[in-house]
Amino acid sequence: MRLYYDNPYSTSFEAQVLETQQEGRRVYLDQTAFYPTSGGQLHDWGTLNGVAVLDVVDEDDGRIAHLLAGPLTRTAVVGEIDWGRRFDHMQQHSGQHLLSAVTPHLTVGVHLGLETSTVDLATERLDVVALEDLANAEVFRNRAVAVSYEDAETAQGLRKATERVGTIRIVTMDRLDRSACGGTHVRATGEIGPIWIRKTEKIRGNLRVHFLCGNRALRAMRTERLQLEAAVAGQTEAAKEADKLAQKLGLELAGYRGRELYGHGAHQLVEGPIDDASRALANAFLVQGPGTLLFLSQEPAAVMLASNLVHCGNTLKPLLAEHGGRGGGSASLAQGSLPTVEGARAVGAALGFDLP
Repeated sequence: MRLYYDNPYSTSFEAQVLETQQEGRRVYLDQTAFYPTSGGQLHDWGTLNGVAVLDVVDEDDGRIAHLLAGPLTRTAVVGEIDWGRRFDHMQQHSGQHLLSAVTPHLTVGVHLGLETSTVDLATERLDVVALEDLANAEVFRNRAVAVSYEDAETAQGLRKATERVGTIRIVTMDRLDRSACGGTHVRATGEIGPIWIRKTEKIRGNLRVHFLCGNRALRAMRTERLQLEAAVAGQTEAAKEADKLAQKLGLELAGYRGRELYGHGAHQLVEGPIDDASRALANAFLVQGPGTLLFLSQEPAAVMLASNLVHCGNTLKPLLAEHGGRGGGSASLAQGSLPTVEGARAVGAALGFDLP
């Protein structure tokens, strides 16, 4: 007797041993709650009298074999189902039924794996977001899921015709889906939890949809979020290091430019931005010997005076004020901003620089 058919939520049961093989490691019972690998769904884990059940096999003659980690010596057993694995499989299998029910494309293959689940659809194109929204909307509606037994010849409204004969087990999602199925399922669609489509791929003219449901989906989302955060943190750190290197190289280049500029004369004008690189250039310029260097920026309008011949702060400040600007500085370096470029150029002219 397959107890999981009518009560997949039962995690404990008693049974009698009918037969053992392989020195007591292959066991047959008069009834069992252990689901065997079949219909695309993996087998249950658990114990029989405390001995771990490693595999559950649905044999051709209809018997279920329990493969154990050690020998079973007693004829009366207590079975315990690993509920975490069982409920995970119930969520994935019910989620697959729901996905197949809401998509307009025929389901041609199903695999419910240990890490991910897939459903193969008879199409090469799919609106993944729309399918995900439809599926999760049915989760939120919390439709009842029920099991019934009907004659295969008279059963009506099945999503997919069955080749079985006689009495068949039908899993029904209220007003949504009816499918012949021997798997374990949740009591209502709300228990499936979130349905997340991870990716799709083309397989022999069909589309394979990789999906996760419930707790498995949440765990995968958390893992991917942590991986993304780690990747972003790594990229951010790499960008910081690259910026530091760029600044270092920029300062070194400014030093080379300062020495080269002094070689063209001790009284020089440079038009361009006023920043750390220009200050490094000024310092390198003045190290070469007596001289004066003026930086003139147009956006924004500003000037910077570097000299070891005059007091830059005392020289520049009144000129800035005269043209509506403000600023100041030390003896060797001073800078200020002005309202207009014309004002900046006038300051440069007053300092004796020939502006084009």
